[in-house]
Amino acid sequence: MEMQISRDVAEVLVTGEQLQARIAELGAQVSRDYAGQNPVLVCVLRGAVVFVADLMRQLDMPFEVDFMSVSSYGGKNTQSTGVVRILMDLGTNIENRPVLIVEDIIDTGRTLSYMMQNLQTRRPASIKVCALLDKPTRRQVYVPIAYVGFEIPDKFVVGYGLDFNEHYRNLPYVGVLKPEMYA
Repeated sequence: MEMQISRDVAEVLVTGEQLQARIAELGAQVSRDYAGQNPVLVCVLRGAVVFVADLMRQLDMPFEVDFMSVSSYGGKNTQSTGVVRILMDLGTNIENRPVLIVEDIIDTGRTLSYMMQNLQTRRPASIKVCALLDKPTRRQVYVPIAYVGFEIPDKFVVGYGLDFNEHYRNLPYVGVLKPEMYA
């Protein structure tokens, strides 16, 4: 089956096949690392919802899933504003529980750092991060990442849950958005 590439995408960075293969590897690794535990997977909405759905199907262990919505982007911004807000909080008590934050992309690290500090006040047994995409060249704040799907260059990407102005989340791959689409 041939992949249909959106005319708004300049290049495909990670194909659907590459995504599924890597997520299967991540699922096996997470399952081994959390064997005998019952972690809470904290999906960071909205971008990570596709990733967490596929990751959960690869896990061979008990777990719970909850959702948190945090934002440092506003409207049509393609870069973080630096001001982090919690838009939706967890409903699960994470005290003395292992927590795995499932994130779509780590850019500056500011949002994730804020989120980890916030969750740490709730006294979890541990907090680790599983990120589909990592842009290390953009990092401003150090955040430990236990599991990384793909390291990518400093390009504005969409697809597989990642959006621009709520569009392109449904693309089955991760692609670089043409600059004229957001300029």
